[in-house]
Amino acid sequence: MSDHSEYSERDVLREVSALEGKSATAARLFDIRRIIGGLFVIYGVIVTIAGLTDDDAAIDKAEGVNINLWTGLGMLLLGLFFLTWLKLRPIAPPPDATAGDEAKD
Repeated sequence: MSDHSEYSERDVLREVSALEGKSATAARLFDIRRIIGGLFVIYGVIVTIAGLTDDDAAIDKAEGVNINLWTGLGMLLLGLFFLTWLKLRPIAPPPDATAGDEAKD
């Protein structure tokens, strides 16, 4: 006899649902909104700092506009938008197919 005969259908379903939970966690972790938002926030901070430390020659070169400051602030806002969107509308977990099967038992 093999060792696999000891596992019941309930054990298999429990293992499958645990793996589905891990998969959903990985999907939330690597959500593209988190990656894009995080990168825009990081780059926005860097460019904003560069804009705050620009000298008059750099501003005159851009015809009087502190382009680094405005671009950095725009990048910060876009990054915060993506992160807020992620927080307000998270990925919905997949419907639990095993819950319906257990209810029938």
